[in-house]
Amino acid sequence: MATATLTAAALVLSTLVAPSAAQAAEAIYDPIPEQPIQSRLGLVLEEFAAFPRSFPTPAPTDGRLMRHARINALIELPDGSGRMAVPDLNGNLYLVKDGEEHVYLDVAATFAPQFFSGRGLGQGFGYVTFHPEFARNGLFYTVHTELASTTGKVPDLVAQPGTTYHGIVTEWRATNPAADTFEGARREVIRIGFAGQTHGIQQIDFNPTAKRNDRDYGLLYLAVGDGGIGVRNDDAQDMTMPHGKFLRIDPLGRNAASGKYGVPRSNPFYGDEGTLGEIYAIGMRDPHRFSWDAGANNRMFLGHIGEHAIEAIYEVRAGDNFGWSVREGAFVFDVTAANPCDRILPLPADDAQYGYTYPVAAYDHDPPPGWNCTSDVGRAVAGGFVYRGKNVPALKGKYVFGDLVDGRVFYTEVNQMRRGKDLAPLHQLKLVDGATGNWIRIQDLSGPGSQGDPNRADLRFATDASGELYLFSKANGKIWKVTGTKEFAGEKTGTNRVGNTTGAANWAPITPSKWQFTGNQVILAEAGVARPGPRRPFEYAVLTAGPTFGAVQIDAKVRLDTPVEVTNRDVIIVFGWKSDTEYYYAHLSTDNMIYPHNGIYKVNNADRERIDHQWNGWRGAPPAITDAEWHQVRVKHLPATGEIAVYLDGAKDPLLTAVDKTFDSGRVGFGSFDNIGRVKDVKVVGTRIS
Repeated sequence: MATATLTAAALVLSTLVAPSAAQAAEAIYDPIPEQPIQSRLGLVLEEFAAFPRSFPTPAPTDGRLMRHARINALIELPDGSGRMAVPDLNGNLYLVKDGEEHVYLDVAATFAPQFFSGRGLGQGFGYVTFHPEFARNGLFYTVHTELASTTGKVPDLVAQPGTTYHGIVTEWRATNPAADTFEGARREVIRIGFAGQTHGIQQIDFNPTAKRNDRDYGLLYLAVGDGGIGVRNDDAQDMTMPHGKFLRIDPLGRNAASGKYGVPRSNPFYGDEGTLGEIYAIGMRDPHRFSWDAGANNRMFLGHIGEHAIEAIYEVRAGDNFGWSVREGAFVFDVTAANPCDRILPLPADDAQYGYTYPVAAYDHDPPPGWNCTSDVGRAVAGGFVYRGKNVPALKGKYVFGDLVDGRVFYTEVNQMRRGKDLAPLHQLKLVDGATGNWIRIQDLSGPGSQGDPNRADLRFATDASGELYLFSKANGKIWKVTGTKEFAGEKTGTNRVGNTTGAANWAPITPSKWQFTGNQVILAEAGVARPGPRRPFEYAVLTAGPTFGAVQIDAKVRLDTPVEVTNRDVIIVFGWKSDTEYYYAHLSTDNMIYPHNGIYKVNNADRERIDHQWNGWRGAPPAITDAEWHQVRVKHLPATGEIAVYLDGAKDPLLTAVDKTFDSGRVGFGSFDNIGRVKDVKVVGTRIS
């Protein structure tokens, strides 16, 4: 057991490492500065199923638990029937066939009055999975929670001091596996005691890629959280406890100490003295969702919810240590820091000796200025799946996942997710309502968030046996199937062209004396000043050559002449211009941290209004222009659908996007708020209006 021995040694060493006072001065406040790339792809979503309203037991004090239906997973039964199982945290196990749902088993009633779902976001009936030979043996497994004081039972493994809740895995044996309602027997497999009401047993599952005679076949994985009892909790590194671990057991075996399940001899720590043999991997805070890639090598991926900084995707292998709570992602986590905001530190130079495994993809919380770092900024990763289906070829080989709180949907290329290498780039996918064709956010389909968080999406992901992808939300208890993709602003703009746009005769500036027309360049040589009327760009010139355009694509090279030391410098591309108080503009800036900068805006006889999708209330898309070089810019406007996209330096994916139908035609232009810059090689192609 060389792997186990090395990892165990690393655990001992990790307990000896205490961040020094010098390290505290190195605290990192933006650990992952790279923002997700805005993908041009949108997932087309069509409603698959809807579930009835349900209520927690007892009545919750946390408004975030008040959802329409707390659906938590979607699993196709491995019997070829096409039936899908859906657990509701409030107690019902549903089966879905052809979009119709019905109750298969009432888990809450079975375990009443001990069943408990009214405290903690993951408490209740959390998950269900089916033995790979369910069609023959009728076996499936559930996880639910009970209030410890009501059970009269003792956990099977070492419990956390002050245990208040139990997480229980139950085996059910259906008398008739093909029946639409459950009849049969049950038995308890394992019971784990938690001192907190969050980060319990988040998922249980069998490896669907394992074949009969594989050593992984029929073994049950348990993602067990750290109990949510605080950042100073080091249980995830304690090899005698199940908390903060992946466990792997044989539910049909009996060699465990309790005699209720088996401990596989292939587990990495099996037989190690003073170590729980059930452990498969360690060092986790909240291992929320995991899955296996049905492609080459059948890699296992985990979506891991961080503390207040890092949301991570890990590739999981036997014996891994992900480092919590001395590491969060690929950073030191200083539990001793007097100021909680100073807890994320760089890795030490000798980090390799500790043997930690770091994420293959991750994003940080990007908190707003002045954020109280002891509060939740509203980020939590929802682990996903590598797409191996046939109906959406654009997703092939992409690991699709998201943020369960804010509803963003991401992907990474699975071949870029490599252990020990740089993080795989993240791409943020767009969403399309399949019923209307409109570009949407998940909140547009799921409705308002919970009473405790009006923006909370409660997003989850699933696949069926064919590898097709689903999204679902607790907010309205609905599931949507991904039926295709659509490219944002992918339609052609037209065939009418305008070139040879240099020369003063082709432009109408606001203040002609501030402009120069030299060779092939149009130069704003003197900064503009504020003018009466609504707040809008100070100085710009409208291209008068050629017609007014409806759909339009503008290609140009732009340069900022204001010194790079100035952080708020900008240039703008005008389009849809009808008058000095009616037009759109794309603002290309060095700064992306304030409302007026680096976005898409509308002036409609009122102060400019930001309309792009990238602004989150305190931060926008990555800065567009940070140097003194020429940059290729493309702006595309499709008035029929309202799609607006801004591209930089030949990128296939847009830097900025928006949807707005206010102006259906107009002219184009170039300028700035109060800086200087220039444009050349302006080409316009589109649909002539006049």
